[in-house]
Amino acid sequence: MKWTGARYTDKPTVEVRTWIDAPPERVWALVADIGLMPSMSRELQSVEWLDGATGPVVGARFLGRSKHEAFGEWATTSHVIECEPGRVLAWAVEDPADPTAIWRFRVHAGDGGTELSEWMQMGPGRSGLSPAIDRMPEKEQQIVFVRMREIEQNITLTLDRIKQLAES
Repeated sequence: MKWTGARYTDKPTVEVRTWIDAPPERVWALVADIGLMPSMSRELQSVEWLDGATGPVVGARFLGRSKHEAFGEWATTSHVIECEPGRVLAWAVEDPADPTAIWRFRVHAGDGGTELSEWMQMGPGRSGLSPAIDRMPEKEQQIVFVRMREIEQNITLTLDRIKQLAES
């Protein structure tokens, strides 16, 4: 089968949105509390602020430890690259100039509730997928496709859990 999907160097993205019957301040409080994220993820095991940071501000760093049956266990350092309290939180994984990924939450008030989106861009920096792509370059598009679908499922789970917490 010939895959015609994205290659890693294309910096593929995925975005999932949900509407939450709660005020944006409540949703933001959950998004900004990175300590909650491991309880909402199949992969993320723990998160801790670094360098004395206690919350998201541009330039703050945090360490995340993750686990995946195919990739094993790993740790990454993320750098907050965008933070507009109540609206946007984004971070670059590893090197902000050449990240392995960029993640972004957006909070929008509307219709008496909140629209929450989570977006992720893969690459361009080398990541845990890079060794598999190096070994099987002919399967790169398939590898990227499968990983992006996993990430989409994980984002959907995270947003569902934030929605449950915000609405309870």
